[in-house]
Amino acid sequence: MAFLLDLSHTSHTCARTGIQRVTRALERELGSAATAVTHDPYLRAWRTLEPWELANLRGNDPGETRGAHWPWTARWRGRWRHANGQSAQFALRGEFDGFLTAEIFSPAVASQLPATFPRVAVFHDAIALRFPELSPSGTVARFPGYLLELLRFDGIAAVSDDSRDSLLAYWRWLGVANPPPVRTISLGVDLTPTPAATPSAAAASVPTVLCVGTLEGRKNHVALLDACELLWARGEQFSLRLVGSAQRQTGRTALAKIQALQAAGRPLRYDGPLGDVALDEAYAQCAFTVYPSLAEGFGLPVIESLARGRPCVCSATGALGELARDGGCLALPSVGATHLAPAIAQLLAAPTEVAALSAAARRRTFRSWRAYADDLAAWMRELPRRG
Repeated sequence: MAFLLDLSHTSHTCARTGIQRVTRALERELGSAATAVTHDPYLRAWRTLEPWELANLRGNDPGETRGAHWPWTARWRGRWRHANGQSAQFALRGEFDGFLTAEIFSPAVASQLPATFPRVAVFHDAIALRFPELSPSGTVARFPGYLLELLRFDGIAAVSDDSRDSLLAYWRWLGVANPPPVRTISLGVDLTPTPAATPSAAAASVPTVLCVGTLEGRKNHVALLDACELLWARGEQFSLRLVGSAQRQTGRTALAKIQALQAAGRPLRYDGPLGDVALDEAYAQCAFTVYPSLAEGFGLPVIESLARGRPCVCSATGALGELARDGGCLALPSVGATHLAPAIAQLLAAPTEVAALSAAARRRTFRSWRAYADDLAAWMRELPRRG
């Protein structure tokens, strides 16, 4: 038997945010154990993916836009099928173990969730509630309804203990008496055959500090840029490289700061989103990474850095603290500019400390995406149906 895997958003976007990366990894690793489906808003029914959607899903061309794109031909085809009474022909039939979604689904999808299969959702974070001022307004408006709709599921797989605790605390605050079971199932990471040793910051003429992550308010890039400006102003020799798409609403301040620093001649490079090969090269060329995020559900860029033998400067709190405690990180009690600047300077001045952190990262054991998918599938099969 197999699972139904919801790809309603991911199969229609080229974005490579954390949620899309998790969903694509599940589709890849579950393989024949998963049947990829989408809710077609023009057909007004669930259906399996068509070839153009599968091609988009498995492509490696990262896009700047997070929104779903439906070409006019697909919209016309769906409307024609619906108008001609063909919606029922696409009903999801068969013997399935359950329905799985790792997306923050829309209200339209929530109203049409398959009712005949056990349902499990991957829960990423409650950051839109905890930091509404740093989150897109549309996400903030959507989130309370989404958290209520999760109560209709048979189980919730949280990506970290911090995410699990945030969700349960919110439901307790609402007075929910019998929520679905919530289990922490930690995410995987793309494993390289042999993590390379971290290049010495002292050996490089101008060492590179890398930051991978979407430019948005909660990722705290402005504090990182302020910290680097403090160091450049006092003569520190290093370059900063930023990788990630920009969120139009909450990333504007960081984009403006980047442009101002580049205009001032600072050694700052902003690549936007990169494909997997180019991203691996960016990790290989850096001395260490910095992930200044204020809050995360998991923190994929941290674990990806460590899995490649690259130390990471990050927060010691929340989900990032969970990742940092097993070694390889310089974890900080605060990720403001006044804490980031001395931490970066410390590693630039101490190649032996960078080497020690790199060695600690390479000693760690990292979960593969296959192990994550297997654990999630095994738990789904154990779950009883709720009324």
